Amino acid sequence: MELIAALLLLLFLSVGFAGAALADGMLPALISGQARPSWRRPIAEAARLLQTQPIRTEAPDALLWFLAPALYLALAIIGLAVIPFGPGLVTIPSEVGIVVWGSCEALTIVAVFMFGWSANAPLPLIGAYRYVAIALPAMLISMFVLIGAALPAESLGFTEIVEAQRTVWNVVRQPAGLILFLMLGLAISLRGPFDYADPADLAGGTTSDVSGPALLAWKIARLTMLLSVSAVTATAFLGGYLGPLLPGFVWLLLKTALVLVILAAAGNLLARMPPARMMGVIWTMLLPLSFLMLLAVGLELLLWG
Repeated sequence: MELIAALLLLLFLSVGFAGAALADGMLPALISGQARPSWRRPIAEAARLLQTQPIRTEAPDALLWFLAPALYLALAIIGLAVIPFGPGLVTIPSEVGIVVWGSCEALTIVAVFMFGWSANAPLPLIGAYRYVAIALPAMLISMFVLIGAALPAESLGFTEIVEAQRTVWNVVRQPAGLILFLMLGLAISLRGPFDYADPADLAGGTTSDVSGPALLAWKIARLTMLLSVSAVTATAFLGGYLGPLLPGFVWLLLKTALVLVILAAAGNLLARMPPARMMGVIWTMLLPLSFLMLLAVGLELLLWG
């Protein structure tokens, strides 16, 4: 079963990454008013970056510059590996899948900071520090939300969380939790209102001194993380592989695609706040809301089971 799950993971990565690249390339054009954006845009952009001359700053940390995209990509794939594609179909079976995913979230901060630090340039370093300041409290929100999703299952494993949603999906129990987790998805995939690492006001932030194949590697890692967080969202809140008629793998892929499109669109539609204001919103509004939501789920289960 684990071999089948591993093959399904490779298929999921291939199809999901292609879909993420298309959504990331075509949605901004659609939002800006283009009637028929070309599906060839991501391919053309990848080909352009492969032929672009790499930039090298003065005295960079070359090892970290290489390892940061690799770590970011590895974290996205590990996060996918604990997601079940069906009953018993998990690449890496774990009774604490939420803890594994939480570790991947936390290490994402390390990967982004490594990437900004390694260039030995001011704008990448500023982007890295800003991202750390925003992402750390965002991870606390994620933990409250995921614990709320795990409470009905009485387990930290993703398979048990999916099976507990056979009667009612977690999005019905905690719609605010889904919204908060989508915000976290924007944060760890460096998009839209939570993109404080690679923003335009810093000329690209951590990517301002990167070009060519190195920049392509970072973009591939970002798209893979977008796919990973979409799959986790679909699993924790939308019933994962549950659904009529179609195989569980297909249902998970369809739900993941829906979440992915929502995240890609939100990343292009929502404005980014100044960092200080965003910090205030996270600490004074979003964190208390996530805790109250967790309390509400606990009370519902205590009173009505």
